[in-house]
Amino acid sequence: MTVRNRPGNASCRRVLPPDHPRCARPAGGPRPRRRPRFPPAADPWGIVPAAPLLAAALLATGAWGTAPRPAAADEPAAAAAVGDVPTGGMIDGWIEELAAEQFAQREAASRSLAAAGAAAIAPLGAAIGRGDLEVSSRAVEILRGLLEADDPAVAAQAEQALERLAEGSDVTVARLAETTLDFHTLGMAESARAKLESLGAVVTEGFLPSGRRGLSVILNSSWTGTPEEFRLLARMRGVAHLGVHGVRLDPQGLAVLGRMRGIERLELYGTKADDAAVATLRERLAPASIDYRKGAKLGVAGTPGAIGPCVLNHVQDGSAASRAGIQIGDVVLEIDGVPVHTFEALTERVGRREPGEKIEMRVERSVPGRPPERFSRTVELGGWE
Repeated sequence: MTVRNRPGNASCRRVLPPDHPRCARPAGGPRPRRRPRFPPAADPWGIVPAAPLLAAALLATGAWGTAPRPAAADEPAAAAAVGDVPTGGMIDGWIEELAAEQFAQREAASRSLAAAGAAAIAPLGAAIGRGDLEVSSRAVEILRGLLEADDPAVAAQAEQALERLAEGSDVTVARLAETTLDFHTLGMAESARAKLESLGAVVTEGFLPSGRRGLSVILNSSWTGTPEEFRLLARMRGVAHLGVHGVRLDPQGLAVLGRMRGIERLELYGTKADDAAVATLRERLAPASIDYRKGAKLGVAGTPGAIGPCVLNHVQDGSAASRAGIQIGDVVLEIDGVPVHTFEALTERVGRREPGEKIEMRVERSVPGRPPERFSRTVELGGWE
């Protein structure tokens, strides 16, 4: 029998006689298994070293090579059987698992919530407000998937939930929801425009005074849409100018306007929006120009941005100005004794008033061959219909 010694010995090979105990084997039986050789650190008395025991223990507990089994408190929530409506407790459990340490648990919870459909939408919206970015991002992604649901009611609920998030105070979540909605509505702009026009919106394309080319959308007394249909505005692309004239806006409508980033000019005439809501819009839509008028209407037009004087280049037939005898080419000098130097100053003064109020206008009118005439007119303001 030839035995190899460990490296480092004086000889690397020696021969044992056949009758050596190590060469003995039972008659007709197999050679006895050799005793395992342990590294130099092994116990000289033949006790198995700690490393193999530790490895065995790790394998037995699942800590090495497989995921550890969670404690009873972390057991995954039961999945709903096919066709069953998940209970509120099941949905709450899945939402909690969106923040689980194990990736597989988070993925399984996301799939279960997506399969739950409409029943999961409201709880997901509530969970997003907890401040956990992992939960928020997964919840928004689930809602994005529900936007493509075959059931139009489920898709509409998911869209409304994302709109509420986009209008919320959490900037990170709002941007995430807004981006999700933007991608969703990218291919829906044409159908939105057709629907808005069928409801009375006036949509034209052209150049603004700034030189920018884009869409102009006007909603006035011809508008017959509902507050829900007003949301279609957010699906439009390339809107540079939006006018809402005499259409009352609720908080949801104002929030829709706040999502129309990239707009250059917004006109709010007689919308019943309060000062605080308009201030919020100015902040969200900066640097857009917002012309805000509470409700009173004089019925004249000038040149926005012109450096004085306030020359009227249009007087609407049947308007408050027309009934008071104001004409095209007249120059407005004062409103209630306060000097007016530009058309913006005129609209700002009138915009503070309500329909039915009276103002005193000081006007200058050119007369061919004679010096300009100056006179005063009392005007009862109309409203935006």
